[in-house]
Amino acid sequence: MQSYWKYPVRELCETKTTGKRKSPGRIATNDLVFSAYQGNNRYIFSRILDLYIPPGAAIADITYGNGAFWKDIDVQKYKCSFSDIQSNVDCRALPYKSDSYDCVVFDPPYMHISGRTTHINHQNYERYYRNNDNSENTKKYHEAVLDFYFKTAGEVFRVLKRKGIFIVKCQDEVCSNRQRLTHVEIINELTVHNYICEDLFVVMRTNKPGMSRVIKQRHARKNHSYFLVFRKR
Repeated sequence: MQSYWKYPVRELCETKTTGKRKSPGRIATNDLVFSAYQGNNRYIFSRILDLYIPPGAAIADITYGNGAFWKDIDVQKYKCSFSDIQSNVDCRALPYKSDSYDCVVFDPPYMHISGRTTHINHQNYERYYRNNDNSENTKKYHEAVLDFYFKTAGEVFRVLKRKGIFIVKCQDEVCSNRQRLTHVEIINELTVHNYICEDLFVVMRTNKPGMSRVIKQRHARKNHSYFLVFRKR
């Protein structure tokens, strides 16, 4: 298996937890952060930050784009760095010092763009990262998408502080009539390379996705995506 990582794979071990996680003397409540929501990314992202990232933390959003995740967040609470490929910062080669951030946020294109016409409103993978250009990468389509996730995760490991949080957005896809469970593939790869998967959040669309020129549907149409939360081991 090709290695994307600058750090050696260490033997995995269980982390012993100390201290109480709950107390019988506290008040019962259902005002909690849940694992699945029907809604927009900005709401779920703000809940993830509330749960995992304390005020004053240094956060790098390395695929910032239009800043959609941050619409409901007071950025003054954190020390934020925003970058993306349009600002000439490739998330696979970040200009940040090692062990310098408490949290890194990563929301790349989820899938290859067949025919360069579908998913036009999402970040265009071919235009930004040359998914179908053999001069850029020998991998193509879904394998190129995974390659992009894995290389970025290796670079993020470098810039994260000890026990830092890596928030990853992804979506499963069907590629060449084959079901690809992207979130499983990402979790499996990152946990081998010293990331702990702390949480998984399911985001369900509020509208129904469509598909043009369908003759026969062969797989369930994806109407959900994921936030994965990893911690640097």
